[in-house]
Amino acid sequence: MALSACCNFGPLNLNPLPTPSFPFKFPPFWPTQKVKMGPLTVSPMGFGTWAWGNQFLWGYQESMDDELQQVFNLALENGINLFDTADSYGTGKLNGQSEKLLGRFIREFQEQKGSQRDIVIATKFAAYPWRLTPGQFVNACRASLDRMQIEQIGIGQLHWSTANYAPLQELALWDGLVAMYEKGLVQAVGVSNYGPKQLLKIHDYLKERGVPLCSAQVQFSLLSMGEDQLEIKSICDSLGIRMIAYSPLGLGMLTGKYSPSKLPSGPRALLFKQILPGLDPLLSSLREIANKRRKTMSQVAINWCICKGTVPIPGVKSIRQAQENLGALGWRLSSDELLQLDYAAQDSPRRMIQNIFQTRYTFISHLTQIISVARPQHKVRIENNKASYHLVSSKSRARMIDHFILTRPEDIRATKAIVILFKLMPLRALYDQL
Repeated sequence: MALSACCNFGPLNLNPLPTPSFPFKFPPFWPTQKVKMGPLTVSPMGFGTWAWGNQFLWGYQESMDDELQQVFNLALENGINLFDTADSYGTGKLNGQSEKLLGRFIREFQEQKGSQRDIVIATKFAAYPWRLTPGQFVNACRASLDRMQIEQIGIGQLHWSTANYAPLQELALWDGLVAMYEKGLVQAVGVSNYGPKQLLKIHDYLKERGVPLCSAQVQFSLLSMGEDQLEIKSICDSLGIRMIAYSPLGLGMLTGKYSPSKLPSGPRALLFKQILPGLDPLLSSLREIANKRRKTMSQVAINWCICKGTVPIPGVKSIRQAQENLGALGWRLSSDELLQLDYAAQDSPRRMIQNIFQTRYTFISHLTQIISVARPQHKVRIENNKASYHLVSSKSRARMIDHFILTRPEDIRATKAIVILFKLMPLRALYDQL
């Protein structure tokens, strides 16, 4: 039996944010504002939990757990019932921490409030090189159920495709999705970081096995609205697949909180420093519409995703962020405002780097032996307008080389940033950030 039940939702009970300077109220969010996602009914926006356990990029500390519980409660009390996570979310010893916290928060919410809600947990299973059989993928699903201490997962998702570098593994993972669905471990299945061609392939494969593809999670925002994203959206619409938009705020670049002279702390600063100088047209349009609407730039950026027919899952790690994100609901941008933002995004010379595991890229991989790499060395080689990224073990007895080639010249800059970002990280930690 799934951990969910029907409930009544009341209006928002939030205090206005101290910024912007003008006062405003969050609109009520009624339960009729739901969308279908396969057999499930979810809120038009979910919350992402990548930061819950991630010390490297998001500075997670266990002292944050009490506030994260309040964030979770606030979301449920205001109609949000979709929470996205992954079995790889969490750094080092905290691997899987996001799932553990979600499970704990569900239990504590039920104990405190004395009621259950229709909670949809969408978790992603990493395509680690050591997960080579359908049974191993099913075991990964069971491990996630154990961490969350629930009986059934809402949506079980394949975190990324291995088709371009390990096609045999890809087929095994697809069979793993089928198996976990047939065993009743998940209510529905989805994918993440799939390009257009591979999305069509897995949809047809699952359909032949009697398993509907529920969702496709893609990096989609005003910073990530290229040909691939638009083609994926078209495919999803035609096949009845719900598109989930992750990183709708571009890791925070669309919030208006940062500038080339005011960068975030930590590794994100490396990316922001390269991309922010080319975002003036887009950020100016966001700011203009936000002021007219008496909204924040974040709320406008998230609402843009909703108006495009996606379900955005902005990350939250504080009550303030949760309150602000909730203000993206209950209203819609006009067609003129949408066009203004679309044109501004096109006029901005910089774009968000795409996930290196997105199947738009051509990957070449060779794994002679999977080993524990304490201090991997990272190297980039640029040759004939292509960038090759190498992860080479420093251990002499067992040598492991895993590299890919990015076929788009504009991604060479991003490759360098990724190498810096993951320098001196353990191999498993590298996968945990994807």
